[in-house]
Amino acid sequence: MTEKLVIIGGVAGGATAAARARRLNEHADIILFERGEHTSFANCGLPYYIGNVIKKRNYLLVTTPEEFKKRYNIDIRTCSNVIAIDRKNKQVEVNNTKTGEVYRQDYNKIILSPGAEPIKPPIDGIESDRIFTLRNIPDTDRIKAFVDANMTESAVIVGGGFIGIEMAENLAHRGVKITILEMLDQVMAPMDFEMASIIHAHLKEKGVRLELENGVKGFKQNGNSLTVMTANGNTIECDMAILSIGVKPENKLAKDAGLTIGKRGGIKVDAYMKTSDPDILAAGDAVEVKDFVTGQPAMIPLAGPANKQGRITADNAMGRKSDFRGTLGTSIVKIFDLTAACTGLNEKILKQKNIPYQKSYTNSPSHATYYPGANSMSVKLLFAPENGRILGAQIIGVDGVDKRIDVIATAIYGSMTVYDLEALELAYAPPFSSAKDPVNMAGFVAANMLKGDVKTVFWNELDELDRDEFVLIDLRTKKEIEELGDIEGSIHIPIDNLREKMEELDRKKTYILYCAVGMRGYVGYRILSQNGFKAENLSGGYELYKYINNDK
Repeated sequence: MTEKLVIIGGVAGGATAAARARRLNEHADIILFERGEHTSFANCGLPYYIGNVIKKRNYLLVTTPEEFKKRYNIDIRTCSNVIAIDRKNKQVEVNNTKTGEVYRQDYNKIILSPGAEPIKPPIDGIESDRIFTLRNIPDTDRIKAFVDANMTESAVIVGGGFIGIEMAENLAHRGVKITILEMLDQVMAPMDFEMASIIHAHLKEKGVRLELENGVKGFKQNGNSLTVMTANGNTIECDMAILSIGVKPENKLAKDAGLTIGKRGGIKVDAYMKTSDPDILAAGDAVEVKDFVTGQPAMIPLAGPANKQGRITADNAMGRKSDFRGTLGTSIVKIFDLTAACTGLNEKILKQKNIPYQKSYTNSPSHATYYPGANSMSVKLLFAPENGRILGAQIIGVDGVDKRIDVIATAIYGSMTVYDLEALELAYAPPFSSAKDPVNMAGFVAANMLKGDVKTVFWNELDELDRDEFVLIDLRTKKEIEELGDIEGSIHIPIDNLREKMEELDRKKTYILYCAVGMRGYVGYRILSQNGFKAENLSGGYELYKYINNDK
């Protein structure tokens, strides 16, 4: 009997599954239902088309239904909304949205890839035609047409996640004045607060207004103007608003079919991407998968995992055993001149789950400083105190961030430790890196902490210190202090003068040493600690401290 595979939904998960299934089985009967007109499009590229960075709309179309059908001999049915799954009779009910026809289609196996939809809360004025969400090509067309036609001068972005940040940048490129309205105390929730502070400073530098710890209460349209009423009682006048509050899995079809839904609302699947019905598999943003580090259920809507899951569902649907080992949530975003990336767990989640951890901050040049164009790169590394196993990382810089986050993501996937980061042999030439790559440097600093070669204090602990017992020593040059400022109450001893000034120090005190980013602080710690003084190094140095305090 010819295998009949029905795939519900295209784009990352469904289209990948369809192509993979055909490559594995030339004779299977494969039908792909897609409710929209486009089987496969670059949804991650949508903001850049709106911003005129991607010039032509057809560049967003990975392939047309006609091209896809011709290459893979797949029955592509666009504008076809699957409205029900009859598991008992092994049929799906389909509504052709162009003709209104409703019909049934047999199946042997189903791959579900319905994706996730933007959250649109039920608040006053939400239906205004000046309020947009961004999920697909039609959404993109509406936003771009509005901006093109209305000489848009101002926009409010509700939500400071990936889409919100990308839309802020791309609309700003078009001369639109941007306000980001975010309920949390930071943008980019996968980042920890102190790392997000670096992003906040850059956004403000680019003219973006940040309204943090402030949500939207309602909207009111006044002719060609939109009033955004905020939770703190203020109002913001703008020409348009984009909702980027988050997404929720499209689980209705699965739920109505009686499939098991996880606590987070995603379709529950096993390691082989099989649902509670072994003949129905699922992939993409609608499924609940396993967090690679914790082994616990997670909802992480990203294109990379969705593509891999689509491939795995096709393998298993076609009789080839294949498993999904979990997701790290590795992600990256361009923010004007900065790049921000993360992988694994952040500090917030580690605390929530009571997982023991240590952290380190390093600041390294993207390549050799004597070669033109080197830029600073901030790295936060999270690791297990008992064995140094890497738990997560966050990196912000101008260039080279993608390379480093991918190395650390690979290290986490391989259950590697900070000691392995020390030892990694990574490509080096002056235009690309330093002999001690930023990844190596992160490993060196973390390993030093675990070996007891340095004691550290962190930015959030400074205010709690008893200044009668703890003394701050600024190891930077006089010029640096004059230009950049210092931490109130510090004494100033340049690192090169520390040995000759030691006898003036009180051995009963504990000295908190800091410099710009932590390197001279570490050297100062080694000098004082080996001469019988109590000392600690401020991790991340004055630069990180300044970002955070400017953000308060």
